[in-house]
Amino acid sequence: MGGPGDGCYGKHGTPQKYDPTFKGPIYDRGCTDVICCILLVLAIAGYVVVGIVAWSYGDPRKVIYPTDSRGQFCGQQGTPNEGKPYLFYFDIVKCASPLVLLEFQCPTTQICVSKCPDRFQTLLNAYGSSQELEYYRNFCVPEFTDLQKAPIQVVKDKECPAVLIPSTPLARRCFPAIQAKNGIIMVGNETTYSDGQGQTRNVTDLLEGAKKANVVLEARQLAMKIFEDYTVSWYWIIIGLVIAMVASLIFIVLLRFLAGIMVWVMIVMVILVLGYGIFHCYMEYAKLKGEAGSDISLADLGFQTDLRVYLHLRQTWLAFMIILSILEVLILLLLIFLRKRILIAIALIREASRAIGHIMTSLLFPLCTFFLLCLCIAYWASTAVFLSTSNEAVYKVFNESTCPFAGQTCAPETFNASNVTKQCPDAQCLFAFYGGETSYHRYLIALQFFNLFMFFWLVNFVIALGQVTLAGAFASYYWAFKKPEDIPAFPLFSAFGRALRYHTGSLAFGSLILAIVQVIRVILEYLDHRLKAAENKVAKFVLSCLKCCFWCLEKFLKFLNRNAYIMVAIYGTNFCTSARNAFFLLMRNIIRVAVLDKVTDFLFFLGKLLVVGSVGILAFFFFTHRIKLVEDTAPSLNYYWIPILTVIVGSYLIAHGFFSVYGMCVDTLFLCFCEDLERNDGSPERPYLMSPELSGILLKGNLEPSQSTESQG
Repeated sequence: MGGPGDGCYGKHGTPQKYDPTFKGPIYDRGCTDVICCILLVLAIAGYVVVGIVAWSYGDPRKVIYPTDSRGQFCGQQGTPNEGKPYLFYFDIVKCASPLVLLEFQCPTTQICVSKCPDRFQTLLNAYGSSQELEYYRNFCVPEFTDLQKAPIQVVKDKECPAVLIPSTPLARRCFPAIQAKNGIIMVGNETTYSDGQGQTRNVTDLLEGAKKANVVLEARQLAMKIFEDYTVSWYWIIIGLVIAMVASLIFIVLLRFLAGIMVWVMIVMVILVLGYGIFHCYMEYAKLKGEAGSDISLADLGFQTDLRVYLHLRQTWLAFMIILSILEVLILLLLIFLRKRILIAIALIREASRAIGHIMTSLLFPLCTFFLLCLCIAYWASTAVFLSTSNEAVYKVFNESTCPFAGQTCAPETFNASNVTKQCPDAQCLFAFYGGETSYHRYLIALQFFNLFMFFWLVNFVIALGQVTLAGAFASYYWAFKKPEDIPAFPLFSAFGRALRYHTGSLAFGSLILAIVQVIRVILEYLDHRLKAAENKVAKFVLSCLKCCFWCLEKFLKFLNRNAYIMVAIYGTNFCTSARNAFFLLMRNIIRVAVLDKVTDFLFFLGKLLVVGSVGILAFFFFTHRIKLVEDTAPSLNYYWIPILTVIVGSYLIAHGFFSVYGMCVDTLFLCFCEDLERNDGSPERPYLMSPELSGILLKGNLEPSQSTESQG
């Protein structure tokens, strides 16, 4: 019974027996893995509590706006600093102190200002002109109102800076407008400046202070530029993603009616797209020959945040050309060696097209999965931001001279009346960072870990729900004796209802196992990052082995879960039983799995590659202003690779969503085909339920067309 592979039955479980009452997915079923269902509900309830607590304590403004010495946000609407978006340092030179690297804060007064100073000016000189003094007051603390106070006392009380320096805003902070002319460092066309206390200083002191103050801001500056690019290009990114969605939908619809032709068109187009990529890289490589600086190696250049720099190097285009050439050769070799298997895979894809044709709503189901995934991602991201910003403002003592209280926490409201100011007259109580000593703040890391774990669990659960729903619908198609008459009404909605009503626990069980492995992989990646500077080679080797093992384990679990969900959808058994039965069924048909199922995966990968490559090339030419018709329409960007990468990644996700329907359909039909071989023998009493075309190719002509179900009907 069931053709080749009978000798493997003893090792890999018992094959299915003929059952005349079996008509596909079982409707009379009960709830499975109830304990896991209860655990999921409790975990979601706890996740909601964590989100509420995070939203109660968190404040995302701490990430967006700079903070002055009193912990107030600059530029925040509805506050006294609403019209003051920039942070101004009284003495930027003090930012050269090592305390900046230890405390991430400059030991100088910082206030919010409406604009950065545009001239050299000392407080002493400003007192000579009422107009200059009025301008100077914009850079003093708001409480400074006594214009009769001596300038020296004003500086001593830290109410105003001793000197103003021409500055420019960078990441909403005022930094000296440093420039180099003929190799000479200058600020405002000056190489020296008066510090307001009778001394002349070199502008290189400002440069050192600006560098130290900027050490914490480089990442934020990059993030702000990326954010700016998104604000001016989001409209075009959405258009690119819509083009990817339309292209994927058209391809899938054409695949429904012209499966064989579209597969070969897809193969040829992928080869042509890669070929054009190789040609374009060669032309860019040849064009840069002889240009100044184009022969610099990537190793000598190092990492640059502006990726456009790399496109001016010949070595970059040579690397692209080599990578694309290797990919082209690999695809050609695979096509040559798998040409016969591709014909069989096309037959399976054609059968999947018929199934999708009878259940057209399955093409729209990825939108439901995509919506649920977006909810999971949005909840996780917002909770992570609120948790990371739920610390309280911590103030510490900063001073210029030796002080026993330096670095200790303090309260700005009572600082001036404390003993610290008596023993250390020059000490200040300044905002240092966000932290906290309460039990909530001590467990913030644990809450972030729980947030990450629940993100993985829920994302895997949503994907599992989509897989078991599609599997139930397509199994209903396969096991229908007469198609489409015996296909139940609304098979997709029926499968979705059965999955939620009876098998939420099984889906939670499978996704929980996968989430645990994924969290372990994240921990290993974190440990690997921390050990990069370590000299222990044994620890690095063990860590690399663990990373490899858990990567393989995750891939295996995804494969096993996918097939287990198909068995859950058909038989309504619990997760462990379904996984065991699916695994044994695949092992009894291991040759077919290796040469058929994976070939279809390869063809679907080429389809995704075609959509992503086409849309990616279009995005590249658009955002680099190389399309003459819309050259003036494309936005000006800091990094044009930001929207290009976003379009490419988004296009892949969209294409993957549409092709996943076909992939799940092929996997379900393949598993049903394997069971069909075990349950039936092709005789008139026990006919196969596969189509004549599929049976003729998969069984290599051993089955007569008259013995299949469609000829029976």
